[in-house]
Amino acid sequence: MATAMAATAAERAVLEEEFRWLLHDEVHAVLRQLQDILKEASLRFTLPCSGTGTEGPAKQENFILGSCSTDQVKGVLTLQGDALSQADVNLKIPRNNQLLHFAFREDKQWKLQQIQDARNHVSQAIYLLANRDESYQFRTGAEVLKLMDAVMLQLTRARNRLTTPATLTLPEIAASGLTIPLVWVSGSQAWCRKLPGAPGRVWKPQSIGWGMGSPRRFCLAPYPTCLPGPHPQRMFAPALPSDLLVNVYINLNKLCLTVYQLHALQPNSTKNFRPAGGAVLHSPGAMFEWGSQRLEVSHVHKVECVIPWLNDALVFFTVSLQLCQQLKDKISVFSSYWSYRPF
Repeated sequence: MATAMAATAAERAVLEEEFRWLLHDEVHAVLRQLQDILKEASLRFTLPCSGTGTEGPAKQENFILGSCSTDQVKGVLTLQGDALSQADVNLKIPRNNQLLHFAFREDKQWKLQQIQDARNHVSQAIYLLANRDESYQFRTGAEVLKLMDAVMLQLTRARNRLTTPATLTLPEIAASGLTIPLVWVSGSQAWCRKLPGAPGRVWKPQSIGWGMGSPRRFCLAPYPTCLPGPHPQRMFAPALPSDLLVNVYINLNKLCLTVYQLHALQPNSTKNFRPAGGAVLHSPGAMFEWGSQRLEVSHVHKVECVIPWLNDALVFFTVSLQLCQQLKDKISVFSSYWSYRPF
C-alpha cells in the first residue's frame, strides 16, 4: 500500500514538473509561433510596396472578372488594400444586345468592409498575444485557456468575415451607396434620396432616362444635388441605368461582382407579390418594394476573380486555429489525472 502511494506521489511530482515546463516554456513557444504566423497574415492585407516586410501604402492590383457560364459581364477591378479604387465593367443586355459601360469615378473608392473587418480581427489577435510576452509567467492552465479562447474568437471572426458574405435584401443593395442615386419620376416631379445634411427640395425634370422607386425619405433639392454631378455618394460614371443594381462582396478567396437587371411590376399585375428576404445571391423572379414601386429581378449576372493573398490569409487562419486548439488540448490533458482542476 505504501509502495503504491509512493508511486502515485512520484507520478504526481513528474506530472507537476511537466505541467510547469508546459506553462513556462512551451506556451511561450506556441505564442511566438502564433505571432509570426499572424504577422504574415497581417502583411497579406496591407501588401506593402516597399518589400521591407513592414506595413505601408497598399499597392494596386488589377483583377480580371470572368465566369465559366456567361460572357454578359466583363471587366477589371482594381483592389488597393481593403478598397476597390477602380472598376471598369462592360455589360451586354440580353434582350437587345446593347453594350453598357460603367466605371468608378476617379475620386471615388469602395471600401470592402469584409476585408477591413478581417484585418481588424487579426490585429486584435496579435495584440492579445503581444500582451503575454516572454517575461510574462502563466500561473495556471486556466489562464492559458482563457487567452487561447480569446485569440480563437478573433481568428474565427476574421475567417467568417471572408467565408460568409452578408445576406442582404434587394432594398439594402439598392441603398448601399454603390448603386444610388435611384430617382423615380412621377409626372412633373422627381423624388430623390435624402442625403445627410441635404436641404429639402423638389425639382422638375427635363429629360430623364433613369430612376425607379420613390425612396423612403424625401427631400426638396435642386437638380445638381439629386442627379449625376456633384452627388457625394454616386460611384459610377456614367451613372448606372435605373434598372440595374450592383453588389460587390468577398466569398472565400474570391472577389465577386453581381449585376441585377430589374423591371417594374405594373399595378394591375396578376403576379403574387412576395418580397424576397436577405440572400447572398438573389435569383431571377425575386421581388422587392422601393418606396411605392414594386420591382422584380429579370436577370442576374455574376462574375468573380481569385485574390491569391486572401487564400494565403485563410490558410494562416486555419493553421493558427489548429495551434491554439492543440495547446488547449495539452493543457486540458492534465485535468484527466486529477478529479479536481488544480490548474
